[in-house]
Amino acid sequence: MRLRRGRSSDPPYSPLGCSGARASGKRLFRARYPRAVAPRTVAGTDNENRAPTPATFSAHTLPPAAFTTAEAAQARPLLATASRDWAMLDADYTQRLLTVFRIMKERYGYDMAILEGYRSAARQDALAALGPNVTNARAYQSWHQYGLAADCAFVRDGRLVISERDPWALRGYQLYGQVAESVGLTWGGRWKMMDLGHTELRRPGVMPRPASPASATPH
Repeated sequence: MRLRRGRSSDPPYSPLGCSGARASGKRLFRARYPRAVAPRTVAGTDNENRAPTPATFSAHTLPPAAFTTAEAAQARPLLATASRDWAMLDADYTQRLLTVFRIMKERYGYDMAILEGYRSAARQDALAALGPNVTNARAYQSWHQYGLAADCAFVRDGRLVISERDPWALRGYQLYGQVAESVGLTWGGRWKMMDLGHTELRRPGVMPRPASPASATPH
């Protein structure tokens, strides 16, 4: 099930907060989910410090059928035809996202998979035509067109787990967001209209024009 997204200027999302105790909620969240620190990624050192590569996670690559289940189709329209090719993503973004994957696995025990990485302009328009519950961003208003964004989910017992209604997955998304932010990525879970599996690397001067107010949080 997709969650609507809002502007990146909206107040940070706190999964554990409540309207009357935002400050205490944030403290509770930080205590329960301490901010992760990315490991060093220096090439030529031992395996623990070496930069991860897509091959690092090849053991958890899912077959195409995993992305065509009823749950996947409901959560992510047109997911079956999405690109999950790491080579289509920006090199810097790829390195950061792989580091997040490694921390999620080694520190918290979550295996992760990309649902969609690079997205063509034509596909972006096709998704936008499905309505605002899917995306408000038109072609070139999304970081996906520049290889600087990806939507990710979890793998459990060989199956893809996308829905945040699963408590295990919700906890994973909370941890995923903190780890992603610790390596300099923007996490969709901080938006008023949340997109928990989405991260992006915002790079000044990349988009040819700012997104319209309706799509100020591109996806």
